[in-house]
Amino acid sequence: MCRLLGAFLGDSRPRVLLQKVVPWVLPQGSHPVQWAGPKSVSSDWASAVCITGRRAAAMKVNIPQELPPSPQAERTRLPTAVLCPWKAQPSRGGNNTGGGWESQLLETGFLGIFLCPLWTLSRLPRHTPTSRIVLWGFRWLIFRIMLGAGLIKIRGDRCWRDLTCMDFHYETQPVPNPMAYYLHRSPWWFHRFETLSNHFIELLVPFFLFLGRRACMVHGVLQILFQAVLIVSGNLSFLNWLTMVPSLACFDDAALGFLFPSSPGSLKDRVLRMQRETRGTQPEPRFGSVVRRAANVSLGVLLAWLSVPVVLNLLSSRQVMNTSFNPLRIVNTYGAFGSITKERTEVVLQGTASPNASAPDAVWEDYEFKCKPGDPSRRPCLISPYHYRLDWLMWFAAFQTYEHNEWILRLAGKLLAGDTEALSLLAHSPFEGRPPPRWVRGEHYRYKFSRPGGSHASQGKWWVRKRIGVYFPPLSLEELRAYFRDRGEPLPEPL
Repeated sequence: MCRLLGAFLGDSRPRVLLQKVVPWVLPQGSHPVQWAGPKSVSSDWASAVCITGRRAAAMKVNIPQELPPSPQAERTRLPTAVLCPWKAQPSRGGNNTGGGWESQLLETGFLGIFLCPLWTLSRLPRHTPTSRIVLWGFRWLIFRIMLGAGLIKIRGDRCWRDLTCMDFHYETQPVPNPMAYYLHRSPWWFHRFETLSNHFIELLVPFFLFLGRRACMVHGVLQILFQAVLIVSGNLSFLNWLTMVPSLACFDDAALGFLFPSSPGSLKDRVLRMQRETRGTQPEPRFGSVVRRAANVSLGVLLAWLSVPVVLNLLSSRQVMNTSFNPLRIVNTYGAFGSITKERTEVVLQGTASPNASAPDAVWEDYEFKCKPGDPSRRPCLISPYHYRLDWLMWFAAFQTYEHNEWILRLAGKLLAGDTEALSLLAHSPFEGRPPPRWVRGEHYRYKFSRPGGSHASQGKWWVRKRIGVYFPPLSLEELRAYFRDRGEPLPEPL
């Protein structure tokens, strides 16, 4: 993300070094839960998309860096190949790939294309400096991410205004981690401080971007530290790591130089030598430079045009978050936790081998997911930056009924059939090594963290749970036959 020779569009501080940092930070693949999505999304198609993205990403980071410049080699094609498979995911993956993190990854990856030289594979290209337009594209992205998140909170749940949201957040967030267990028991004044700090970071700090170089770097430091705190206190997949990427545009080479070795012949040494050689001179105009500048100006015009509805949304009292106003999804609205749930509910899937689901002696056994709360004695997991999408979907499903989340019936059918792909997404099946269950049901529970040092904690329980009622009634494969038939889907066959 760096300017070479510091002369392009009036920027006097080159940023060559950041151009080598961003490709290593961006996620390099995807693992969507396609089998639970629309019937049009086949597992073969999903696998092909993922493999394409992985191969292109591997080429991007493993390609030889010391090749001489070659007009036949267009390095931009590689990040484009990485981006295009992911672009297909939100539109075809249904509930599984429609989160705000997908749009943010698409926008970040799109801007990343313009960081790369177009005509050369050289590690230190002399005539392809990164444009200020691209840098400000990244800054504009982090500005919208943080300000959108702050505004949706202030306009949303009342607890953000009376500073009580953090009393509940650690316990009710999608997938708590072990640190959340202890942070939940922090003093009330600490939770108030956390909420005020959140408002400061999301509502005021974004404007530091426009207050000069030092304030811009302060913004970058604060945002990266803020994301690090969120990583420590929760499992928000790769979202926090991804949000750090546009913050890197807040730093120039002078600020980041200490991260790189300065031995003779090193990249840093070569950059400094090039700066000395070209100080006070104007680089000769080249055809490639003219084309690149035209492309960057076009990019700026496109971002400005697509930003109009996004800005209007930020100013609106009816602000919506995680929405795209264009089919390309390259300038989007963002936001998180506009409302906070005050209690945690979970859907616990259970199966039984009993021929009669209503029999008093029927033994119901729990399926365990990889990360979401289930067995009260199981320690909360730590998975960031990995993302267990099914666990997140189960968290959303607990807010509503199964009629609003029909995919959970599709999951039940696959569990009844002993589907190996579905079972691979779980941590434990009580029917492993046995025939599949005859019946599967969903039970609704309320979960609360146990109190450290309390009676439940002394028994090794991290959670205390209480049954609320039935989420969906006992179902057999035969009873699901009509459900799959009406949707034009084949009934899962028992293995």
